[in-house]
This record gives sequence, structure tokens and C-alpha cells, in this order.
Amino acid sequence: MKVKAPLRQIASARAGDKGNISSIGVWVYDPRHYADVKAQLTAERVKNAYPRLFQGKVERHAVDELHGLNFVLHDALEGGVNSSLNLDTHGKSFSFLLLALEVEIELLNDPVVLT
Repeated sequence: MKVKAPLRQIASARAGDKGNISSIGVWVYDPRHYADVKAQLTAERVKNAYPRLFQGKVERHAVDELHGLNFVLHDALEGGVNSSLNLDTHGKSFSFLLLALEVEIELLNDPVVLT
């Protein structure tokens, strides 16, 4: 049976930056959810979820061996740390934005219950 859940319930994320580029790694806790997350969390979906923030090209790189996805967001930091007046010049909050997206996953028969 498939259920919808915020990504934060089944994965963690971490953001970093270099100049005007933000990089977000998303790591699925249980490898059994990875295929569902990989199929749904595309570069297009990430870009379309936050079009006012992610105005440049969005690339996705799969790290299948580690059950992770890396998103590279070009032109996402309003010029970068030294140029931007943005409060989040490093884009650290971007990881939380991705973790708020809903994904549809297979409900596992484990004692852990998604809430």
C-alpha cells in the first residue's frame, strides 16, 4: 500500500554553497524507499516547487550506492555570500524546503509508523 508522507519523515538533507550555486544532498534512511524517492524527486519537481527561489538551472545527480540524490541549484543564492543581501546567503534553509515536499512511498511492515 502506498502512502503520502513529507520527505523529512524518511530522509535527511544537507545544503552547501559555492558562489551563487547551492548544493543539496538528500539521503533516504531506509534503502527500500529510495526507488520511490528517486522516481518522484526530480530536478524539474524541485525547480517547480520553489520557482521564485530556484530561478536557474537545477541538476540532479543520483548516488545510488548511498541511496542519495544531490541537487545543484544554479543562480539560487542571489549572487552568493559576498554579493547578496539575502538573510540566508548560504542557502542552508533550502534543505528544509526539499524535506517539506511530499512523496508517495510504499508503506513498510515495520514497527515504525509514519505520522
